[in-house]
Amino acid sequence: MDCASYEKEIDVFEGSKIAFGAIDSELALGNSRIRVQTPRVSQPDVPPPFNPLAAAGIFLRLGLTSFGGPIAHLGYFRTEFVERRRWVSDERFAELIAICQFLPGPASSQVAFSVGLLRGGLLGGLIAAAGFTLPSAIVMIAFALGLQHLAGATTPGWLRGLQLAAVAVVAQAVWAMAQKLSFERVRASITFVSIAVAACVGGGSGQIVALVAGTALGFLLIRSGIQIPADVLAPPKLLPPSIPLVLFGLLLFGLPWIAQATGSIWLQTFSHFFRSGALVFGGGHVVLPLLHDAVVGSGWISDSNFLSGYGLAQALPGPVFTFAGFLGAAGQPGGWQGGIWTLLAIFLPGWLLVLGVLPLWQRVSRNERVRAGLAGANASVVGILAVAFYSPVFTSSVHAPTDFAMAALLFGLLIVWKAPSWLVVLLAAILGQIFIRA
Repeated sequence: MDCASYEKEIDVFEGSKIAFGAIDSELALGNSRIRVQTPRVSQPDVPPPFNPLAAAGIFLRLGLTSFGGPIAHLGYFRTEFVERRRWVSDERFAELIAICQFLPGPASSQVAFSVGLLRGGLLGGLIAAAGFTLPSAIVMIAFALGLQHLAGATTPGWLRGLQLAAVAVVAQAVWAMAQKLSFERVRASITFVSIAVAACVGGGSGQIVALVAGTALGFLLIRSGIQIPADVLAPPKLLPPSIPLVLFGLLLFGLPWIAQATGSIWLQTFSHFFRSGALVFGGGHVVLPLLHDAVVGSGWISDSNFLSGYGLAQALPGPVFTFAGFLGAAGQPGGWQGGIWTLLAIFLPGWLLVLGVLPLWQRVSRNERVRAGLAGANASVVGILAVAFYSPVFTSSVHAPTDFAMAALLFGLLIVWKAPSWLVVLLAAILGQIFIRA
């Protein structure tokens, strides 16, 4: 029987993505010719090549919209980099949180810097740091230069709405990470032990103790489900770890002596703020007494101005450590140059530590027992986030049944309707301005 030609679709395994018409070939069978149209199997979804301008826009938007403090920042980051853009896996994101919690400095800013490093190398890290920090830093320096009207005595409704949006975002992050990282009995048990430890010890110390306990329990108890995260993006080569770690040590221990010997107010200021950023665990609230001793105790700024600036820092998106920009601009050395100088000083130690630790971590993280310990640390991170969700996120934002109702509705939009976080934040601001009165 003559067969002129026909097209044949070829089945592929379930789950593969195919595009018909990609490859044509002809087979000759006697007097008949069969044209076979072979589907093309698409490659797995991967992020496009690193685009510095696009990355700057992403981190700048996060710097403008990430209200709610460091724990809320991690919720926004997870939505953006794990769910939406798939720059890192949930496991790698939890690793970054655990590492940055162990290190001194502003944890959420260090996580942003780390994601930028993994995405685009040193340039990506600098773009991430600048984009996430600039919005609140500019406002803090401007306030220090005379824009006192930005700090009001009452909390406007739109800001209260943003605080409730932070409640929903953090709750979503805890829920999603628990499903990924506490999925069996041992890890779930580690999560609940971490909740108890972090809640009872409290503060940054409680977080460190919970992470150490979770790591030890994971090392001892986890025997199954240990695997290397299949990240979409392989980490790029960074600086040799000895360079940033040696520089960190030289600045921490050598700069105070040089500043005292030279009498330079610029070096003295840099030394004070560098030491504050290098020795603080637990985020912006913990750095407050160190900065107070450095600038109020030395007479650089009055106590009332110090507290006014700190109050404004609490109301702004982005890292609380940008409060250093206010202190540098309002006190000594003074002016916008002083604000930029103190910002660089307080953030630099955290960046140097990340640059030194991440390459070292890549060398040891493929050991099976190390991975087991890290799995315990990841489960512990879920517990730490759960405690932080309760206090300060929930307790400082939910004061009435209407607050709880609004937070629950926003949480439902995120979980059930998969609404993007930026839309939830915008809706929360609008509803807060309409319905909430300070």
